[in-house]
Amino acid sequence: MKTILLACGTGIVTSTAVRAKLSKALDERGYEGKYKIVQCKIAEVPAASANANLCVATTQVSGETKCPVILGVCFLTGINTAPVLEQITKLLDE
Repeated sequence: MKTILLACGTGIVTSTAVRAKLSKALDERGYEGKYKIVQCKIAEVPAASANANLCVATTQVSGETKCPVILGVCFLTGINTAPVLEQITKLLDE
């Protein structure tokens, strides 16, 4: 099972909205049961990234991370989600 770190400013509101959209999109693409999402604050990403396969963040991550970071603002705006989903699924397939 792959771990997706989902980060926003406080680890609550924005990441919860993105979580619903990301989960739905991944499940529709056949990834249901193959991943888990862990929400956190953006400031926690450098430490939490050691236990994740990838991070989807709604704002810029500062500091060194141990996993790839993908900007996930598109899940809030609904604009250009396809290329970002392609990046995420590629990482899930590794």
